[in-house]
Formats: sequence, structure tokens, C-alpha cells
Amino acid sequence: MKRQLAILALILAGGTGLALASGDHDRAREALQAGQILPLRQVLDAVEREHPGQVMEVELEREHGAWVYEIKLLRSDGSLLKLELDAHSGAVLRSREKEKH
Repeated sequence: MKRQLAILALILAGGTGLALASGDHDRAREALQAGQILPLRQVLDAVEREHPGQVMEVELEREHGAWVYEIKLLRSDGSLLKLELDAHSGAVLRSREKEKH
């Protein structure tokens, strides 16, 4: 079963705001310090280069023993792109696009 860390990042005035549930911030920091995950800024920079759009939401989850970043992007054509990335390597594991209706 997925264990969600409830890391939500919203782009506000060009910056990234981060809202964390109690305790989640410490777990994410420990994973970063242990080299288990890449810094969020590094991951977002790579995503923005490869998949243009506005980041709407970011979650850090633990799935089957591995850390995964889930990133939702609003693309210029109005479609939504959901990416799941290996939080350690930054590799795209899955992508799903939802077309504008």
C-alpha cells in the first residue's frame, strides 16, 4: 500500500511554497541527508526542462520501499501531465496526460 508523505508544493509568484504534515518534513529531510532522494529543486529543474508547464502539485511518497516524487503539471494547451519519478535518480517511472475537455 502506498504511504503518502503529503508534500505539496505550489508555485506562488515564481517561488515554491511547501506545506508538510507534522513529522513529514523531518522524514523528507532525513531521506535527503541520507542520499535516498534528490533535492526537490533539482528534480523540478529537470522536469521543467523536459516537460514545459506550470508545476501545480508535488508529492513525495514511499511506494514498495522506494521514494517517488509525483508531479502534476499544467501545460500551455490546458492539459494536465502527471509524472512519477524515482526520487533517488530522477528517472521518469510513469507519465499520464489528461487532455483538456
